[in-house]
Amino acid sequence: MVNIRSLDPSASPLDYYGAELRRLREAAGLRQGQLGDIIFCAGSLIGQIETARKVPTRDFSERVDAALDTGGVFSRLVGLVLRSQLPTWFQAYEEMEAKATYISSFQAQIVDGLLQTEGYARALLGVRGDDALDGKVAARMERQRILERREPPLMWVVLSESALYQEIGGRAVMRTQLAHLLAVRSREWVNVQILPFEAGAHAGLQGSFNLLRFDGDPDLVYTEDFVQGHMTANPQALREGSSRYDHLQAAALSVEDSAVRIARVMEERYGQHPGPDGRAVA
Repeated sequence: MVNIRSLDPSASPLDYYGAELRRLREAAGLRQGQLGDIIFCAGSLIGQIETARKVPTRDFSERVDAALDTGGVFSRLVGLVLRSQLPTWFQAYEEMEAKATYISSFQAQIVDGLLQTEGYARALLGVRGDDALDGKVAARMERQRILERREPPLMWVVLSESALYQEIGGRAVMRTQLAHLLAVRSREWVNVQILPFEAGAHAGLQGSFNLLRFDGDPDLVYTEDFVQGHMTANPQALREGSSRYDHLQAAALSVEDSAVRIARVMEERYGQHPGPDGRAVA
């Protein structure tokens, strides 16, 4: 007899999602394998999600909604599930980020999370090994949905040139990531500037930070240390953050010249080169 793990639906959004998936699947008269066949995944994946051992993706949720004719139940639930995969201290920032009308980001070492590819995010988040890596990556990808809204926030990113050279995930992952930075130029509401090495000493040497602006609410400045993040609406902190960001933008390359710099690094550092056997490798 199959040992079915008992879930407490009130324990977490993930447990509630799993319990609802099991309830609605059984109400439809389907076994796990049968539902898996319908939505093109393994029955074991259905079982892992029903027992809260695996985090569902948005694509999975949309396919389940269609298969079980739920009226979008799981597509609505998955946002809560993925948000719960974020660190507790980060969830407040993510909520405010989703409400912002203007996001200004300075990143001293890595690509901003809203512009990361899945491969880059997976390599970054998995650097110390993590059994919950799939859920964390899915949560990061979910955050990026704010840039796909009908009225997305205006986003301006100043990225240290060192982030282009910090090889995260290998050369193929980096090439894809830099290509993505070039591709976002097609979105008029996303702008990327590179702060070049030749800028020398600059206003961002103390670390990365974000500024969030809102319609009708106080602006916020956000910083992180190696333990957690810090978000404040303190007027003095906002003035300091805004001043630093203005200086960083002034020292950075223009959006057009930044794209040229990204493309050059992508080809020179991560382009195709002959391997030991003489064949081209990415």
